[in-house]
Amino acid sequence: MNIMAATKKSLAKVGRKVVSERVGRKGLLGRKVGMTQIFDANGAVVPVTVIEAGPCPVTMVRSPERDGYAAIQIGFLDKPRRLASRAVRGQVAKLDSRRSKRVAAAGGEVAAKADCEPKRFVRELRGVYEGVAVGQVLTVDVFEGIEFVDVTGLTKGRGTAGVMKRHGFKGQRASHGVKKVHRHQGGTSMNTSPARVFKGKRMAGRYGNERSTMRNVKLVGVDKEGNLLLLRGAVPGPNGAYVAVLQTNKLKKAAGPAGGGAKKKAGAK
Repeated sequence: MNIMAATKKSLAKVGRKVVSERVGRKGLLGRKVGMTQIFDANGAVVPVTVIEAGPCPVTMVRSPERDGYAAIQIGFLDKPRRLASRAVRGQVAKLDSRRSKRVAAAGGEVAAKADCEPKRFVRELRGVYEGVAVGQVLTVDVFEGIEFVDVTGLTKGRGTAGVMKRHGFKGQRASHGVKKVHRHQGGTSMNTSPARVFKGKRMAGRYGNERSTMRNVKLVGVDKEGNLLLLRGAVPGPNGAYVAVLQTNKLKKAAGPAGGGAKKKAGAK
């Protein structure tokens, strides 16, 4: 048992080390401003979502040696100090606490602070970020040369909804035989056997307010002066919702030769 436990522990360490050495994706935090439309070079209308991204100060840099994984912590939008607890303020500014005095007396190294205001929206970006230090401010310049991004946020909360609104069911018939149950779910196809409803059955319930990620969203434009990103199409959440914008890691399949289709069988016209 000791050998097995030691083997599992060593494998876990190796797996954690591999993940921690992965290069981090470029990204920022922001909030959704709204949707509008622009015209491209050919005069075609392009629907876009405007995202106010950054500036995002780096509040913490995690390392595999100290934390077990590599990541950076960034924040967006200042929070009033009266709304921030002492623990939150201590993450971004140096406070003369008893713990810091004990660490300094013992010869320990106190973690660097960003020396900025507490942030409303804080997230970690996993991976190794070379040349990024605590206190550095990230702006929309990080997306220079990037064409596609992933946008993560919370979808609009719609409360408790029925199966027609939540799952797109067509409902029951509007004939004389159906009385006041036109929008009801109907039978769940269960009988004496198995005498229960299977997990995952689509029913009425809470609709929205869930984490959602839009992949491969095209980055149409960047406004450096206004810290704005123009993304083609829609992104999760209502106006004012917080979102995380990261360089996409979903590889697109290479297209085949131009004009190439399925091979015709011999003798086919």
